[in-house]
Amino acid sequence: MPSFDVVSKIDLAELDNAVNQTKKELSTRYDFQGAQADILLSPDNTVLTVKANSEDRVQAAKEVLLAKLAKRGISLRALEFLDIEKTSLHNVKQPIKLQQGIPVDKAKELIKLLKESKLKLQGSIQADQLRVTGKNKDDLQAAIALFRQEQDQLKLDMQFTNFRD
Repeated sequence: MPSFDVVSKIDLAELDNAVNQTKKELSTRYDFQGAQADILLSPDNTVLTVKANSEDRVQAAKEVLLAKLAKRGISLRALEFLDIEKTSLHNVKQPIKLQQGIPVDKAKELIKLLKESKLKLQGSIQADQLRVTGKNKDDLQAAIALFRQEQDQLKLDMQFTNFRD
């Protein structure tokens, strides 16, 4: 039976490269002199933290980071921006949550989309991914097109892997 998997993963090596490039640019740019701007990646690779001494500097550093991530091929849909927080010594930080895997509620929405589309396909949730199976390869390709079309409404970064005939 033909099938494919819908996953949501970030290439951690490219993420690390983008963070390092951003740090290097922030250390050399004239407008960041004395701004104490920094980007930190948590040890478990789930949260990026942008720190600086003002909200404007945090926004500027975040824009540099987003440009580097986009250049490295990391989808910005996989980022969830949390609220800017005040820290000690009049500094501010903004955590950015990185999405790894498809949450169960989003997977259920994808299965609901499949059922509403009247395609003869079955979706099954397997840990942090979704497996779609069906008898016809053309239906599977139509499902991929449907998922790509709905990607922005779901606010979900998706890759399609493991396509089998």
